[in-house]
Amino acid sequence: MTLPIAARWFERRDIDADLTLIWEPHVHPLLRCNIWRLRGRDADLLVDTGMGIASLREAGADLFEKTLLAVATHAHADHVGGLHEFDCRLCHGAEAEALSQGRDSYSLDLADFSTESQARLAKAGYDISDGLLTAVPHAGYRPAAHVLKGCEPTRVLAGGDVVDLGDRAFEVLHLPGHSPGSIGLWEAATGMLFSGDAIYDGPLLDEISGADIPAYRATMERLLGLPVQVVHGGHDDSFGAERLREIALAYLRRTAS
Repeated sequence: MTLPIAARWFERRDIDADLTLIWEPHVHPLLRCNIWRLRGRDADLLVDTGMGIASLREAGADLFEKTLLAVATHAHADHVGGLHEFDCRLCHGAEAEALSQGRDSYSLDLADFSTESQARLAKAGYDISDGLLTAVPHAGYRPAAHVLKGCEPTRVLAGGDVVDLGDRAFEVLHLPGHSPGSIGLWEAATGMLFSGDAIYDGPLLDEISGADIPAYRATMERLLGLPVQVVHGGHDDSFGAERLREIALAYLRRTAS
């Protein structure tokens, strides 16, 4: 099937005066990462960078004019595809090797996904039978040839570290389960959490390579004790404390032994 050429690859929406959501509308929801840009006094924060199918830095040039701290919540391809475009790259130490090697690279052509893998994704809540892309960024782009570009982190994070924007500070929370080095960024002053794929309002994937259900359960227990006001996840819509509690408790019930 020949896919159309997208008029533009990224869309964006201002959440408030400081926070902008960027996303790739032509990517299947399985891989459609939320890209968050938050304005700070001394530096801006960029949380995750999408697939790397088209240049995020070029598309967001007007947003990325000052010092930018680009944080990868984990090293999966849908979150770090554009990270190599930025000078300051942060990730947890447990994700650093996978990031540098571009280890999570894979084709975006449905023909390269086995019937079994498609069935597993469908069971988890993601039907990819119509393909992973609804358009391509330019003529000649081949989904089967898509390659994740690895890059070295310029700063390796650990739980308890602080990402400082000058007037705003985010504590790094180590939230393993979806991947060994999954992190969240927590601003205690506002109750804001950038959660990556540790928790989001959609099907949570815990049977993929590198996932750990007992660790995921511990992460959910930890999140239940966090006084959140708003969660900006790695996928799907943002939500508040009540919905966080519903998602976490549902996960704990589903995975109870």
